Amino acid sequence: MTQSHHQVTKAVIPAAGLGTRFLPATKATPKEMLPVVDKPAIQYVVEEAVGAGLDDVLLVTGRNKRSLEDHFDRAWELETALEIKGDEARLAQVRESQALGDLHYVRQQDPKGLGHAVLCGANHVGSEPFAVLLGDDLIDQRDTLLSTMLAVRNEHGGSVIALIEVDPADVGMYGCAAVENVEGGSGAEGGSDDREGAAVRVTDLVEKPSPDQAPSNLALIGRYVLDPAVFEVLRKTEPGSGGEVQLTDALKTLIGMPAAQGGGVRAVVFRGRRYDTGDRQDYLRTTVRLAAEREDLGPQFRAWLRTYVAEMPAETPDETESGA
Repeated sequence: MTQSHHQVTKAVIPAAGLGTRFLPATKATPKEMLPVVDKPAIQYVVEEAVGAGLDDVLLVTGRNKRSLEDHFDRAWELETALEIKGDEARLAQVRESQALGDLHYVRQQDPKGLGHAVLCGANHVGSEPFAVLLGDDLIDQRDTLLSTMLAVRNEHGGSVIALIEVDPADVGMYGCAAVENVEGGSGAEGGSDDREGAAVRVTDLVEKPSPDQAPSNLALIGRYVLDPAVFEVLRKTEPGSGGEVQLTDALKTLIGMPAAQGGGVRAVVFRGRRYDTGDRQDYLRTTVRLAAEREDLGPQFRAWLRTYVAEMPAETPDETESGA
C-alpha cells in the first residue's frame, strides 16, 4: 500500500441501516427517505457531497431500500403529469434529485457494521481516496465542513475525520479522539483551537468509551475523508464494539501506519450547524429549524410557532427532565 495523492472525486454513503428508532414509520419506508421538511434526508447528504465537488456517489443500501434508487431516478409518469398541468415549479423539484450527480448502488448483504459498509465500496472506489458521509448527520449547507476536510487531505494526505465537542457525560455515545495541535500541543485541549476548521493530528481513537476512560470530549461525527489504504485494514479488522466491524478501529490502525503506506489521521474540529436525524428529538428539531429558516415557509411558520409556543402550558420539572 502506498500513499494515494489522487484528487478526491468519490463519495460513499452507507444507507443500509434498519432505522429501528423510528418504527413503525420505517417498517416499510427506509429511514433515509423520511422527509426533512419536503426532501428526504438522504437528498441533503447527496447534495452536500456534490456541492463539495464529489459527483461520483455510491450508496451502500440493503433490502427494502429500493425507494432510494427510485428517488434519484427519472419519474416519467409524474413528470408528464406535471408538464400537462403546467406545474413548472414542482417539475423542477422532481428533476432536481435526478440531476445531482453520477449515482451508483451496492448492497450490504450482511449487517456487519459501518466498517463493513465502507468495505462494500472497495470495488467502486478502487485505489483513490474518497469521502464517507453518514446519512444521519446533516451539515447545514451554509457550512463548508466537507470542503475543509478535502483541503486538509489535499495538503497532508492520509485520512481526515470530523470532530465535535460534546458534554463529557455523553462521550459514551460516540467514537472519541485524542488529538494534538499541529503546532505541538496535545491532549483534549488540542481540539479547542479557536480557528474554525483548523486541523489537528489524531493520536488515538476509542469507540464509545466510558466517561472516565475517554481521551477527550471530542467525538466523531459522520464525515470522513479516507485514504484507500483503509480497505486493506478493514479486511483485517476483527469485529469490535457490538460485534460489528468498526470503522473507528480501522482508523486507529491507520494512525500508527507510515504516511508512505496511507497512514496518518488528522481531524477538523467542527463548530458549525449539524443536525442529527437519527434521533427522534433531534429529527423533530431539525425539521422545525429548517422550516423556520426557509424563505417560502418561514414567515408564516414562525408566526404560527410563536403563537403555538405562547399558548402551551408551563413545563413541569418532570417534563423538563424527560425532554433534556
